[in-house]
Amino acid sequence: MEELRIKYDEERAPIQIADFLSHHLIPESIFLCIGTDRFITDSLGPIVGSLILKALPPIYYVYGTLKNPVHAANLEENLQYIKKKHPYSKIIAVDASLGEKENIGKILIKPSPIYPGKGVGKNLPPVGNLSIVGIVESLTSRRLNSARLGFIYEIAETIATGIIMASHKKMLF
Repeated sequence: MEELRIKYDEERAPIQIADFLSHHLIPESIFLCIGTDRFITDSLGPIVGSLILKALPPIYYVYGTLKNPVHAANLEENLQYIKKKHPYSKIIAVDASLGEKENIGKILIKPSPIYPGKGVGKNLPPVGNLSIVGIVESLTSRRLNSARLGFIYEIAETIATGIIMASHKKMLF
């Protein structure tokens, strides 16, 4: 499977995410969860990071939580640190995204980097060997940051559950 697109509230969404990710996880994979809790629409990554931090087996690493977010202002510094500390690790980037109105609530996972901040005009380096993106708001929204925190949290829970299931599935094999 080249990529996975799934609506966050589909009954089997976490299982499909786990199945997809389990083919890509290796020991010492890094989950780089990008965003900030200062803007609800940008909080998906740090929420996922916080949800998975203590639930993952110790062979995986998490950067970017609500307590210690990785965002536009510190992304490059964190990438340098990660590359120095984990030079051979695979990075799985998790971030929120803007998209077409009909795609709001979809989760997209693909074996390519993400471009954080692209939807709001920021020029940041591409991140990750694999990307997990939750589409949280419309590109054409007149009011950025109009998404509800509960909605963002539900998407984050689906992603986090899939990640945790995939990590435990890999431990069994």
